[in-house]
Amino acid sequence: MSAVATRGRTLVFDVNETLLDIEVLNPFFERVFGDARVMRQWFAELILYSEALTLSGEYTRFGTLAVAVLQMVATFRQIELKDGDLEEFKSTMSKLPPHREVPEALEKLANAGFRMMTLTNSAGEAGKASLVQARLYDFFEHTFSVDEVAKFKPAREVYVHVARALNAQPSDLRLIASHTWDTLGALAAGYSAALVARPGNAPLAVGAQPDIVEPDLLQTATRIIEVDR
Repeated sequence: MSAVATRGRTLVFDVNETLLDIEVLNPFFERVFGDARVMRQWFAELILYSEALTLSGEYTRFGTLAVAVLQMVATFRQIELKDGDLEEFKSTMSKLPPHREVPEALEKLANAGFRMMTLTNSAGEAGKASLVQARLYDFFEHTFSVDEVAKFKPAREVYVHVARALNAQPSDLRLIASHTWDTLGALAAGYSAALVARPGNAPLAVGAQPDIVEPDLLQTATRIIEVDR
């Protein structure tokens, strides 16, 4: 991680699911809802309503929205959430571990000389804390949050804000994310993009396409070094 950045392109990483493993929430959903697959429903609804808030001109912090969506899913599934359930959920969310290959992939990119940032829907301090507890924080030069523009990804303003803060052209930035909705937003803002197609994620056959699609971050890192040399 001591290499001096020499590449022209700066890498901007999504955090939740791209770097950190949200599947550790599955036991909670299995216990509370009787079906671990409800985690994916909750996450999809969380993204849906984050986008709905942005489109309607509203904003609340991502952690607050995550709990509200959990309560909504519980309501229409006729599940009564107890205080202990909410505390367990929030505690697990604050301690998401990195995917197994992530530290090696980040080390490889750092040694190749790339500048690396994060851009997360999570609030600023929460996003930083999640990287610290996962022992990933030191890989990154800066951690950006959508809190800074009060709009959730994939609003174009979020990606433009990062480029301006870095005094960079969007074309000099590459977003790395596990979610096609995120790569669509970055590409629309002029970035290039790499999709980490983890289980439950895949490219969309319409719209602008990432030029790199790989199943994990280590393979994605290898391709980035090949393409962005």
